[in-house]
Amino acid sequence: MKWKITFRYVLSVAAVTVIILILNIILGLIIFNSIKHDSNQTINEYVNDPENMTRNFEKYLINKSNDINKIYINDEGKNILDEEKLWIQILDEEGKEIYNYKKPNEVKTKHTPFELIHGYKYSGGIDKGSTIFFANKKMNNYQYSYIIGFPMYAVSKTIFTYTTSFISEFIINIIGAFIIIDSIIAILIGYLFSKTLTKPIKRIIDGVDDLSEGRYENYYKENGVYKPVFGKLNGLSETLKDNEVERKKLDSMRNEWIANVSHDIKTPLASIKGYSELISEDYDLSNEEIKKYSQIINNKSVYIKELVDDLNLTMKLKNGYTNIEKKSKNIVNIVKNCVIDILNEPKYENIEIDFECENDEVFRNVDEMLIKRVINNLLYNAIIHNNNKVKIDVKIKVNISCKIIIEDFGKGIAKEDLKYIFDRYYRGTNTGEAHKGSGLGMAIARDVIIAHNGDINIDSKLGEGTRIEIII
Repeated sequence: MKWKITFRYVLSVAAVTVIILILNIILGLIIFNSIKHDSNQTINEYVNDPENMTRNFEKYLINKSNDINKIYINDEGKNILDEEKLWIQILDEEGKEIYNYKKPNEVKTKHTPFELIHGYKYSGGIDKGSTIFFANKKMNNYQYSYIIGFPMYAVSKTIFTYTTSFISEFIINIIGAFIIIDSIIAILIGYLFSKTLTKPIKRIIDGVDDLSEGRYENYYKENGVYKPVFGKLNGLSETLKDNEVERKKLDSMRNEWIANVSHDIKTPLASIKGYSELISEDYDLSNEEIKKYSQIINNKSVYIKELVDDLNLTMKLKNGYTNIEKKSKNIVNIVKNCVIDILNEPKYENIEIDFECENDEVFRNVDEMLIKRVINNLLYNAIIHNNNKVKIDVKIKVNISCKIIIEDFGKGIAKEDLKYIFDRYYRGTNTGEAHKGSGLGMAIARDVIIAHNGDINIDSKLGEGTRIEIII
């Protein structure tokens, strides 16, 4: 695009220069024609220089005797005069005619010096239809003068009489006039050319202003030399518009998430406060009741701690947390122990979880606690978001990489929700014991796997179930 803009600029400058040059030539021709006799007829190339032709014509004058009156023109000279429609008059030293060839009738046979000077100076001075030129030839010690008349439509004369100061002033005025005219023309043409270059730039500037002020609805027609710029401007507008929609959606989800988290913190705190007051006040409580209330307080405290830990961890991972203690660990044992721990919980003992791995040992450099947290989050999600009869398959496959696959055959996830599944704040925190947690489990799982230079993918269909694949 840069070379196109440069070419357009150079072309406009060249065009202005050529146009001004052409106009100068036209103006010069107009001035020249204003002082030249206007005619559509031309003369033979032979007489393009009538003065030189007149001087050279002496070679056709012949006098082979001592009689000055016996002068004549040979046949070759007559042919030239006939071809060019010229006439000639030969004069003696007194200005009297000795010989003529096709002289017009109105031309006198004798001319005074004034008549000759006047006739030479002005076209039509001797013959109204002719422009004359003089020359002379000396033969037999006698000086002959001769006049050749050219048709006025072919040759004309204009006599300029000027002083040195006049011609200098005239040239200066002409140059000044040309400069003024050329400047005006250059400004007008330059304005027209520059307008084609600056108009799209103004549109681009307006577009940038619109984007800076949050107006993303305008569409800019993609044409001309700036077509790629307008294309990128429209693309940027679409991107910013989408980002604005996502930002507002994220703000809404975050606000909802904060409200839910606040509710989930207030709920156990209310229980802690209530039961602690019962224990601390002078109530007649049995040891069994005190033990029961203390256990509730402890469970609620653990819940709040886990909630705060999730918040802390997700913020660290979001900000590039690198303090991960990676050690060579057996991935098979980690995943298997997570499955066993969940099945050992009384309320999940009836859940069907199948574990499959062809290898007993698959070692990778991982942070064991974080990987366990990921597996637990995914398994709990598969359990609590489905009914008690859900079947869950856990597989470990080893090729170049290690793949941990957690697949359930439950409710599945809607397509419109699936693309946001790893986003923070998307689902919020569901209240109730069955859905306890911060609601950050999937975001934490993704960030932990990425921190291990791995990848995590999810595929789900409503009514068929969800499949999550972790690559380490």
